[in-house]
Amino acid sequence: MSAELPPVAPDVVAGAVESLTTRLRKKLDAAIASYAALPVTADGPVLRVRCGEDAEVTLAPGPSGTVTEAGQAVCGCLLAPRCLHRTAVLGACPVADAEPKAEEPDLHRTDDGPPSGTDDGPPSCNGARSGPPGVPAAEGPSAASSDQAETPAVPLPAQVAAAAALWSATAAVLAAGVPAAGAVPQAELLRAAHSARLAGLHRAEATALRVVRGLRGARTRDGGHRLADLVADVRELLLTTCLLSAGDPDPALVGTARRTYRPGGSLRVHGVCREPVVTATGYGGVVTHVVADDGRWFSVADVKPGGVARARGAATATVALGAGSLSHAQLSRGGMLVSGATLSPDGRLGSGRGVRATPAPGLAWTDGPLAALFARPPAEAVEERLSGAPERDPQEADRRARRPVGCDLVLVGVSGEHVLARASIPGRGDTEGPLMRLAPASTHPDLAHAANFRQLARRPGLRLRVIGRLDPDRAATLVPLAVGPAPDGEATLRLPPEWQGRADLGYDRLQGAHFPPPDELPPVSGPEDVPTDPLAEAPLWRLRRLVEVAVSGGRRAVAEPARDGDRHGVGAALRRGGFRTAADLATGLTAEADRRDRDVFGRVGEADPDRYARAWLATAVYLSGTERALVRATWQTEEADA
Repeated sequence: MSAELPPVAPDVVAGAVESLTTRLRKKLDAAIASYAALPVTADGPVLRVRCGEDAEVTLAPGPSGTVTEAGQAVCGCLLAPRCLHRTAVLGACPVADAEPKAEEPDLHRTDDGPPSGTDDGPPSCNGARSGPPGVPAAEGPSAASSDQAETPAVPLPAQVAAAAALWSATAAVLAAGVPAAGAVPQAELLRAAHSARLAGLHRAEATALRVVRGLRGARTRDGGHRLADLVADVRELLLTTCLLSAGDPDPALVGTARRTYRPGGSLRVHGVCREPVVTATGYGGVVTHVVADDGRWFSVADVKPGGVARARGAATATVALGAGSLSHAQLSRGGMLVSGATLSPDGRLGSGRGVRATPAPGLAWTDGPLAALFARPPAEAVEERLSGAPERDPQEADRRARRPVGCDLVLVGVSGEHVLARASIPGRGDTEGPLMRLAPASTHPDLAHAANFRQLARRPGLRLRVIGRLDPDRAATLVPLAVGPAPDGEATLRLPPEWQGRADLGYDRLQGAHFPPPDELPPVSGPEDVPTDPLAEAPLWRLRRLVEVAVSGGRRAVAEPARDGDRHGVGAALRRGGFRTAADLATGLTAEADRRDRDVFGRVGEADPDRYARAWLATAVYLSGTERALVRATWQTEEADA
């Protein structure tokens, strides 16, 4: 029987690599690549990998399915346990998340997920991008985690030492770059992550594990790997450990061991829309967004392994709250009374033993708390979701940015893969708001997003009411999740009565009969010149490429501009575009990458990875903040002129 390799605890991998001799370490990367392709034989709970005629590695995971102790990995060769076979097999296994803390029986959940029975998504350890995409954060005090309130005001000496060790390991990986960040540098990072876990630095540990997974994905050219994600994780890890090692008292830097569900009392929630979820790791399902009477956003998710097929089937699955028979389709257009509610920090409604849910009538988008979603100018909602310093607490910034927004708009044309629309400003009559790009949430042919966008693109002049999510990485871009008729009833959608005034763009397919005749659509004047995307058109992309090359190519690749006298004119182009600070940072980074210290005899010594890491971190933080400011400005400019 063929099986997959089980996850392995970081300290087990680090210990195995450390036990190897220098000669065997040089062969480790090639051995991992070779053994990863070998078949895995399952003998009950025991897994076996035949590495040669006289070597067989046996893995005996614990009850959780993870190899957590060194004794659970055994090799039959004469050099075991300090052998290349055992270490290479462990290096080929996925990196396991940290073991979660025990919880109360009635709130027991899978790792970093919802209460038992909901299985909201793949387990992850308090990462900034953990859980299924599309789950907004709850607004208000109930969304705060009390675990952070119990964090000491100042990091303990053990935490400062663990952060410094993790900084050093990350700086070494950054200097090496992806090609040279093989099993040995990864093992040093895993050992430092384990020390951070023992010291209670949960956020740093989780980020370090993501960095290791990103390095492995980059080295194996995994289809799901994104260099931008790896760069963001390295930036967060260096910034977090830098501040902690300096004694910064911000509890967000320490993080929490896991997301805990807290009592929420009784709630009345109103369905807004459904959103299909399909992840690159093979998970699929649905997230139903709801709003409470006081305006707080919540979500009910059902995400499990299964991909797009499960995402389609989960659209009408029963909501796992209490013993009710309400489906996700019914909840998205109806309501629900919840007693004994449990709430996670990111706004998920839990399904503990004491939770009771009763179906209730829904509201139209023009009534009650749903109408309030469209009462604010888009720029105000954008400012609220994209403000702050995301580097200090990326998890909270990601939750805030993912909260859906509502707006009324008019379609004005098409630009490339985007539908152009102009938002209206509430309370200003026919005053035109900012021009925005509408992008589909998914292009998968088995979902309805792409087909619905084709229908919308053919009808300039159509008026819509839209619920969507901001794209924080693109200029004035909204990702619609659901649409409905404009409140004035002119030149707008004509949806069937059973849809109750809204269409979920991922599930409901718009047809020609749902639109007004072409002659009823008023003529609109599209913009003569489509506003440029500053992230793509401004010379800041040169700095972004330099930051990414530092991670993908290492220190030597960054030093090239300094050696050729900046022949490609990176600094000059940035200064001409008005980005003088960016030019100074780029020059400083390349100069630091090429720096070589000499001893008293004039011999070239080892480069200082700390100074280089600090120069890269300053550049990466500046780049992230500047790009976020440019995105915010694209939402503000035209509305300010209106």
